[in-house]
Amino acid sequence: MTQTVPGFDRLTVEQDKLGGQPCIRGYRFGVDQLLELFAAGMTFEEIHEDFPFLEPEDAQQVFAYAAALAQRDFYLPLQESA
Repeated sequence: MTQTVPGFDRLTVEQDKLGGQPCIRGYRFGVDQLLELFAAGMTFEEIHEDFPFLEPEDAQQVFAYAAALAQRDFYLPLQESA
């Protein structure tokens, strides 16, 4: 059964696909995969050449999803300056 990630209509989750990790529109292409490609310095155009099913709106939602995850209650303690 395919479910969309709440608030992200282009991100889906299926228990039997990629271990239940968020995917892009039901494809076996994980949110983490797209983030890793961007982190490696690829542009959307370069990624699109290899994965033509991806759309700019997919990338927008992946970034929004990553930002939402980063906003969870996570705090990195800072060292006090001397």
